[in-house]
Amino acid sequence: MTDRVQTIHIAASAGAPMAPVERVAAEAGRGLVGDRYHGSSKLQVTVQAAGELAAAAADAGLEIDPGRTRRNITVSAESVPRDPGHRWRIGPVELEVVRDAPPCRRMDEIFGAGGRAALRRRAGVICTVLSDGEIAIGDPIDLGGV
Repeated sequence: MTDRVQTIHIAASAGAPMAPVERVAAEAGRGLVGDRYHGSSKLQVTVQAAGELAAAAADAGLEIDPGRTRRNITVSAESVPRDPGHRWRIGPVELEVVRDAPPCRRMDEIFGAGGRAALRRRAGVICTVLSDGEIAIGDPIDLGGV
């Protein structure tokens, strides 16, 4: 079974609500068009795995909605690559892992006490965008490296 994109969320500015979208344009070296981090040199897109969110929810006894974690893309995989420099694909778009994305301090407020702790090392990764393309819900992902 091929892992796929489950959800896509963008926010127009810092602190703005994350809006679900069906598809988003990705620009090499700039990020996701319409997102608050578009044009950033390092923090261009955040990606999380549904499997890690499910494990965090089970450990904390909380319901963790992927749309409220403030991450851009949720994939159906058990986990995402975390090694800096690892290259992988979402649909036609090549990404490179920069670093782990620690859960922000708002996670306890959003999900309840223990939300932030449960998401530690499970809140996804920060990536740079290496190629132009469009990412859509249902797109296949290739975690194996490019």
